[in-house]
This record gives sequence, C-alpha cells and structure tokens, in this order.
Amino acid sequence: MISVVIALYNAEKSIEKSLNSIKYQTWKGNFEIIIINDGSTDNSQLIVENYIQENPDLNIQLISQKNGGVSNARNTGLKIAKGEYIALLDADDEWFAEKTERQMNILENNNLEVDFLGCLRTNQKIRYPYMVGDNNLILINFRKLMFRNEMGSPTVLFKRKVLENTGFFDDFQRYAEDLNYWLKVSANNKMYLLNEELVLAGNGKRSFGISGLSGNLKEMEKGFQKNLKENFRFKRINFSAYILYFFFYKLKYIFRISRDKFLKLQGK
Repeated sequence: MISVVIALYNAEKSIEKSLNSIKYQTWKGNFEIIIINDGSTDNSQLIVENYIQENPDLNIQLISQKNGGVSNARNTGLKIAKGEYIALLDADDEWFAEKTERQMNILENNNLEVDFLGCLRTNQKIRYPYMVGDNNLILINFRKLMFRNEMGSPTVLFKRKVLENTGFFDDFQRYAEDLNYWLKVSANNKMYLLNEELVLAGNGKRSFGISGLSGNLKEMEKGFQKNLKENFRFKRINFSAYILYFFFYKLKYIFRISRDKFLKLQGK
C-alpha cells in the first residue's frame, strides 16, 4: 500500500484535481490518502468532505488541525501512515496517471537499490551537477543537494525504511523544508530521480518567485542558510565548505531576485 500525505491549506481551487490525479493512477495497488487540513480558512475542508462522500471506495482520511505550517502538517500525516511506501503530494499539484506505476516498477525491482525516488515536473530541465545514468535514473546525494535541489516534494515516493532511519520533517521549518529533509535522508538511503516528467506542479507555474511557498524568495534564502548552519553543526561539512556555500547561496539569491523581476516585467 502507498500512503499519500497531503498538506492542505486554502487550496479550494485545486484540491479536487489533486485527489482525482490519485484516483486515476494506473498502478493497481492500494492507496491510503491522508489529508491534513492545516487551518484552512476557505472552503477546502468542505470540498474534501464532499469528495469523500462522492468517492466512498477511496481510502481517504481527513484530519483538521490549527495552522502549523507545511512541515508540521506532513508530520501529522507521516506519523499515522500505514503504507509500505510513502508519497507526498501538495494540494495544488497533480500526478500524471502513470506516475506511481513508473516509480513502483523501479522501487520494487530487486536488481536496483533505490530507497527514495523522485521524478521530474513538467518542463523541468536537468542541470549540473546532475546527470542521467543507467535505467534513466539520476543519482541524488548530499553534495548534489547542497548545490541544487532538483527533487520537488510532490514527485517523491519512498520506502517506509526511510521514515525509520531518518525520522520526520523539522516541525518549525516552513521554507526549504523539503531540502532540509532530503539532506537528512541522503545520510542513510539510496536516492534517485527518474528522468520522466510525471507531475504537474503549481498548475504549471514556474517553480520560484510565484508559486506556493517557493514564491517568497527572501524566506527561501533564510531556509537555505538554516539548512547550511544545521549541516555544519552536525559536521556534515567543514568550515571552509560552510563559507563557500554561504556565499554561493547569497549569489544564487541575488540571481533569483533579478531573474524574478525580469520575468515579471515580461508578464511571466
């Protein structure tokens, strides 16, 4: 069984599409859908309740809580998930129909050592330091993640062992929280990215400066610096590397701010 954890916050316009994208998956196994309503103030909860009534054959659990942020909401779901495999899906994202089938074919292949598997979002380009290898897979590791995170949270599917050897998201981190978790996962698990576009993220909007939490570039930069300090404290990088990454993230932030302004002037 795959446990799908969805953090829901004010997504009345998109949550039904997200749920339908699970409903129409070609994978023939069972799904457990855990939706955490993280203090929504719109009609999100009502829409989900109606969806549950209209789809009694789907195994959907809706939990409502006070707003605690995306990491806290995901943790609420992860702590009760029963599946041998875990997937994350954001309430404004959609899976293509073959997404889980394609990933499960790899995760259940005994000839491949894969514990944690992402895939591409629509129009995502693979850039340095990532390279496509055997079986159309792209190796993910700590150093590559520190340089650039190419794995979006709605793309990931992973074995339960990852929860057991890594734990949960940082409850209090709201920005760059997925990267924070991926870095922890990389310590004890084999991570890969499947070189196939299988997720429509943010209704096709660009991934920074406009869509979702990633739209707040200033707070995203704070999240990157928090991750950097944490990995230095845990001695996963030395002081020299810390300084290099510090300035690298600052330059990346300036570049993103400039690019964001340029694209907005073009109406993108």
